[in-house]
Amino acid sequence: MALDRKKLNEASRYFNTLAKDCTMCAQNCHVNREKRRGFCGQGTSAKITNAVLHFGEEPPLVGERGAGAIFFVGCGMRCVYCQNFAFSQLNYGREVSSKELGEIFLKLQKSGATTLDLVTPEPHLHSILEALIYGQKNGLSLPIVFNTSSYVNVETLKQLDGIVDVYLADIRYTNDALAMKYSHVPDYWEKCKRALREMYRQVGAFKSERMHGLIVRHMVLPNGISGTQMALRFIAEELSTSVPISLMSQYFPVYKARNISELARKINEEEYSNALKMVEEYGLSGWFQPLDEERNGVYAKTIG
Repeated sequence: MALDRKKLNEASRYFNTLAKDCTMCAQNCHVNREKRRGFCGQGTSAKITNAVLHFGEEPPLVGERGAGAIFFVGCGMRCVYCQNFAFSQLNYGREVSSKELGEIFLKLQKSGATTLDLVTPEPHLHSILEALIYGQKNGLSLPIVFNTSSYVNVETLKQLDGIVDVYLADIRYTNDALAMKYSHVPDYWEKCKRALREMYRQVGAFKSERMHGLIVRHMVLPNGISGTQMALRFIAEELSTSVPISLMSQYFPVYKARNISELARKINEEEYSNALKMVEEYGLSGWFQPLDEERNGVYAKTIG
């Protein structure tokens, strides 16, 4: 999608105002980030940990040269098993100006990236929009991927209508008590459902030929914690069976999860096989990660 300067400017003004009373993610901490840091740990400058050609995303987003992934620091969730806890929760990274961020976008495009993959962008939307304006003025044309936990307000998403090409959105849990226990997020499932409905309204189901639409990710957690059946039913019945599902097997107990008995192991073959059967029972298709691929997150197979 060609970036529309008017839409970018309108969204940029909105998010710059919102940074003074922040509700960019669904934590709704209402912090003036010019004066103190929000729940996500971020101030007013964008903060990143890396920008690379990344091959760990879903196959069409990667293409032959990789997704141009920018890993942003900070998050509106506090997952006890987060594999990226060093920068999602411990705030390791470097601050960059909006112009520097725009130059990074352009460098990834020049390197042959298939997409511009914004990983956990919610805390930095004011800076990202400024960087996109800079990029648009200098020839940025990559499809924009909003890579999100789905713990984001509908009002935030509405400002991105016509800007984001692909929503790569998680369903982490379908039980609010478990979401609060393991990720410190209130009302996750209801807020996630609202967000996914809005994403689907904007872009529909993902179509690789257009590089446009919604992909839903779901990581299978041990002991049924992620609520797989309810997640798949929601996609099939309230969104569409044409929305691709990315069923992830890569859970590994790290960070605080090593000391939580119900999370202190990998998933087993039976748990993942049952999840795959449910995907097929609901008539969904997409990608999965065979456990025999050394659990390295490679999408070696397709579903459907």
